[in-house]
Amino acid sequence: MYGSQIIGSYRRHRSKKNVHFLFAVIFHTVGMFLYCLSALESPDIGIGLCGWIIVGLSILLMLATLPLSIWMCIKIVKEYERAIIFRLGRILRGRAKGPGLFFILPCTDNFINVDMRTITFDIPPQEVLTKDSVTVSVDGVVYYRVQNATLAVANITNADAATRLLAQTTLRNVLGTKNLAEILSDREEIAHSMQTTLDDATDDWGIKVERVEIKDVKLPQQLQRAMAAEAEASREARAKVIAAEGEMNASRALKEASLVIAESPSGLQLRYLQTLNTIAAEKNSTIIFPLPMDMMQAFMKRD
Repeated sequence: MYGSQIIGSYRRHRSKKNVHFLFAVIFHTVGMFLYCLSALESPDIGIGLCGWIIVGLSILLMLATLPLSIWMCIKIVKEYERAIIFRLGRILRGRAKGPGLFFILPCTDNFINVDMRTITFDIPPQEVLTKDSVTVSVDGVVYYRVQNATLAVANITNADAATRLLAQTTLRNVLGTKNLAEILSDREEIAHSMQTTLDDATDDWGIKVERVEIKDVKLPQQLQRAMAAEAEASREARAKVIAAEGEMNASRALKEASLVIAESPSGLQLRYLQTLNTIAAEKNSTIIFPLPMDMMQAFMKRD
């Protein structure tokens, strides 16, 4: 009797496990069936009769191999990625899938992951002939990201390489319309012009150019020496002008001082004594004796 109770409890436990397994299979089957319905309702327009047959066989294969096929149908993309699904070579309508889980049909669907993060790259140094016929070497940096994953996959072979090449040609074209002084002083304006041009050109590729910066402008050594000589000559010219202005101001001051001293002859004697005091304060062997101007005037009258 005790053995029969054990056998009965084992049978009940086994029947419960079978029921749970059956419910799990039914749940997965219903879920995949609903997905298949949504897949059939998705716009696979233009695949033709043969394409519909292949899609139907793929769905039957998926249902027949449940639950193993679910591991082939479930895909995961990261937060910064989007997936573009191709069914029999055609992109499914609607936005890109992701982030998270999405489903594909075996044998007929494949997908491409697109990174949506901001990408930076350095523009190699470009030899540019400026508007005033000066050869300079200019490099920069570009920040861009994929704004529309579908356009980035469907409209261009390699969006990253195309953006790099376009940035190089745009840099040469923009700098070719500027003279050397504008390149050296208006870097922000040049960078903004490049960003606008690149953003308009890459809009059809699903690319958004966020920022462009000019890093360095390298001049030839001969031009650097010439500019340094020009700057030095300009500084010397300004120094001479300043010295001449100082001499002119000093002469005006001396003229005014002479007029003041002429009014009082004793003031000139006091100036002589002050000058002698200044010279005697230093340690030297020179001795100066001031001679009154009245004595000299007497000799001048005799002559």
